[in-house]
Amino acid sequence: IILALCTIFFVASIAFNGWRVEPFSINPMIGPSQETLVKMGAKHSLLIVEGKEVWRLLSAMVLHAGVIHYFLNMLALWFIGSAIEQCHGFYASCLLFVIPAIGGTLLSAVFLPQSITVGASSGIFGLIGACVADIYMNWALLFNGFVNKDNRHRYTMVLCVLFLDIIVNSLIGLTPLVDNFAHLGGMVFGFLCGTSTMQRVTTDMFGDQKKKTFWSTLKHNTLRLFGIILTVVTLCTSLALLMDGDGQTSPCPSCAALSCVSFPPWAAYENKWWYCDNYCGNVKANVTVAYTTSDHQDFYREMAIDCPSGDVATLYFDEDDLKTKAWVEGRLPKLCREHCPYVEL
Repeated sequence: IILALCTIFFVASIAFNGWRVEPFSINPMIGPSQETLVKMGAKHSLLIVEGKEVWRLLSAMVLHAGVIHYFLNMLALWFIGSAIEQCHGFYASCLLFVIPAIGGTLLSAVFLPQSITVGASSGIFGLIGACVADIYMNWALLFNGFVNKDNRHRYTMVLCVLFLDIIVNSLIGLTPLVDNFAHLGGMVFGFLCGTSTMQRVTTDMFGDQKKKTFWSTLKHNTLRLFGIILTVVTLCTSLALLMDGDGQTSPCPSCAALSCVSFPPWAAYENKWWYCDNYCGNVKANVTVAYTTSDHQDFYREMAIDCPSGDVATLYFDEDDLKTKAWVEGRLPKLCREHCPYVEL
């Protein structure tokens, strides 16, 4: 169901973007514009707080930044989600996806209020966190020499694959519109949910008659209760922090560096592949219309960019190379960086 929803919303996002993708410098995931994603329900802290659009905590989980983001997430969801569903059932797998997805998006909204982000990654990281919880709780069974004498290497490989998936998605989280706070927050919530919902299997079911002690039972039950309480408390605290704030100020401004890095870091500012600062994110421009077609499409011959520095950068277009509104909207931040002087704000 989740995979189908993500697919429907991904196709819809490309359709709403005029069946085109943004330049690589704006969206390196090869996908729609930030404006399109916001209209469709991306995480936008200011709209959540001032506009009371709390539904964005849910809608963001079925949107994706682009083709690369979508296919990597769906591949992970297919393998990890289906494995959890087979072992623990449909309802448990949905719970382990949705709650971490909401929790991860909440943490992102609190700590990265200026960033517009989307993705099922927080829910997928929740499933990974639940897998880690499952392995932790059943460690004695999975790596028991009596029960799994010949299969212990298989579970070691599972751990390696999960670790590799965390690394790959964390690297993707350093690009615009994708969020490492949602990733890692989702994994933490997934682990907490996993400790309270995953069933612990004992080795005596397989003939390994080791005595179950009072302390081991107490430890297991305490861990389950702790997972439930901490999940609820953290969700409520995060929501309270978000709604009590202004939707624009982060309690940790420097934390943004953990979620997005302008690349390559060694290149000059105007030569980077993509940008993570908001220097030209909200820039505006005044245009001069050369003519309007019969279907009401304007073509521009001149554009004046209101630079963040206070300067005005004016661009002129040849008569045989006039620009449309779609072209200007898609390239305005890039044109700003190319033609406006950069100053520290």
